[in-house]
Amino acid sequence: QVQLAESGGGLVQTGGSLRLSCEASGRNFNNYAVGWFRQAPGKEREFVAAITWSGDMSWYADSVKGRHTISRANAKNTVYLQMNNLKPEDTAVYYCAARPSGNVRDPQYDYWGQGTQVTVSS
Repeated sequence: QVQLAESGGGLVQTGGSLRLSCEASGRNFNNYAVGWFRQAPGKEREFVAAITWSGDMSWYADSVKGRHTISRANAKNTVYLQMNNLKPEDTAVYYCAARPSGNVRDPQYDYWGQGTQVTVSS
């Protein structure tokens, strides 16, 4: 079992930055790929970014590429999502998730956190 807890969300103005953290507990977290997803009101959950267990590869949605950076510190059991140049359309609940293998853009992850709200004001 892996438990995930997101933090770092909040209210920020357009153009601002936030860093989200996903802290994991449980066994073998360092063997899991981790993804960030987001869900805005009335919309489906969508892929944002993902990173391999080793941190050697990462993927981004086109909508955030060049603005957001995913990283991980396995010694701390934590994955980060640095979000820069935020836009109102980035407003959503952000979730982190973990899976041992498979298509990281697919939301069929094994474990999910409870989410953290990000609100970007215009």
